[in-house]
Amino acid sequence: MTLIMVINYLLLIICVLVGVAFVTLLERKILGYIQIRKGPNKVGFMGLMQPFADAVKLFTKEQTLPVMSNFLPYYLSPVFSLFVSLIVWLVMPYELGLMNFSMSTLFFLCCTSLGVYTTMSAGWASNSKYSLLGSLRAVAQTISYEVSLALILLSFIFLVGGFDLTLFSSYQRDVWLLWFTFPLSLIWFASCLAETNRTPFDFAEGESELVSGFNTEYSSGGFALIFMAEYASILFMSMLFALIFLGGNLISPFYYLKLVMVAFAFVWVRGTLPRFRYDKLMYLAWKSFLPVALNYLVFFMGVKAICFIYML
Repeated sequence: MTLIMVINYLLLIICVLVGVAFVTLLERKILGYIQIRKGPNKVGFMGLMQPFADAVKLFTKEQTLPVMSNFLPYYLSPVFSLFVSLIVWLVMPYELGLMNFSMSTLFFLCCTSLGVYTTMSAGWASNSKYSLLGSLRAVAQTISYEVSLALILLSFIFLVGGFDLTLFSSYQRDVWLLWFTFPLSLIWFASCLAETNRTPFDFAEGESELVSGFNTEYSSGGFALIFMAEYASILFMSMLFALIFLGGNLISPFYYLKLVMVAFAFVWVRGTLPRFRYDKLMYLAWKSFLPVALNYLVFFMGVKAICFIYML
């Protein structure tokens, strides 16, 4: 049984990595059409081989190493970042064959918190003041929005009555939670954008204006691993959004259509919105999202308490 679970997980990871490759192609195509130009369309039919060409180019280029960098953390940070982004897929609540465990939401929160350390060590180990400042900025942003993310998740844990993600599917058989908690879904989506360092929260990775944030000194393979981790996180957050707010059975193909639509929304936001100023970004986290998330948490706790008293 354990061997079957390991094989299933490895197959899932292979599918996620292939999905990451084609999400980059999807993003470049969508941004191309938003900006009234063609995206990649030369390599293979309609540019379908472009992600593989990019992968070959990035992983065969020379790997540079800053002379004054701290060698081990500098090399291991991108690897660990991708590892965390892939290990979190263990919580994906399949009906059969994967490691369905009852504390999957806690495991998810632990894994997302670990992502902060990879960003911090990547910026610090480069021994560049630009990278260090970029990593501090990215860590501050990630921690700020993780608070709202955790509180929203806690609200739904109170609502469904458990930490297992499979409960969300069974809870939404008749109606989606999106219709009842629409403001929370918007806050969750915005927090996911901040968590994955996406526009309009991409101060960690503003390429031209901010010298690419914490990954200034990374090139070729290290750079590719960091962005693979980011896109794997985008896919995972899309899966989680679809599961929590749009319900559905993971065996159904309609669930994956919802996942793709949420991933499309990530790209759509990038092509539409300008970047937030940093002070506005922090104001949004602590003065707007946090009070709403706290109020909803208290509301859900009250609803569950009333239901419990009524049952008695």
